[in-house]
Amino acid sequence: MRTAWAVRSLVAGVAGTAVMTLAYEAERRLRHRTTSIDYDDSVVPGQIVASILDLHGVTDQEDLELGELLRWSYGSAFGIWHGVLRTVVPEPYAALLFGSTLLGATFTAFPLLGRTPPPWRWPPDVIATAVGTHAAYTLAVAVVDDALRPSRDRAGQRSEGARRRARAGASAAL
Repeated sequence: MRTAWAVRSLVAGVAGTAVMTLAYEAERRLRHRTTSIDYDDSVVPGQIVASILDLHGVTDQEDLELGELLRWSYGSAFGIWHGVLRTVVPEPYAALLFGSTLLGATFTAFPLLGRTPPPWRWPPDVIATAVGTHAAYTLAVAVVDDALRPSRDRAGQRSEGARRRARAGASAAL
């Protein structure tokens, strides 16, 4: 049975989120820290959720938990964006566009929501960790999404969307 592209991409998003979570854990262990230096892996996402939901009196631990909930929900669902890109452009271009979208969102959303300074004021190690963990997420999503595709799609044949567009173009020409 063929897996629908949206389900395949959602599964890829879950895998990417797991890889990103492991990358944060590895970063903490390598630096001998109990907390991450990356804003994405701190209380910041939870604080954003709490402010949007107008939650008052949220503790740092609850901010961390809200941040984890946010990461797993948007990280999983964001895999669908890779699937959309993959129906339009082949790899590695889909992954490059996908990763650029992610970093663009990271570098703009937190400052715009007033929770971090603009990225040009982030310390170099924070930038390096943000880029590294998002690259790991992007690579994992792309690899899993590709691995779950039917073999004819991986072999460079056109996607179903491209085949439909080609048939529609041929029909219009007649």
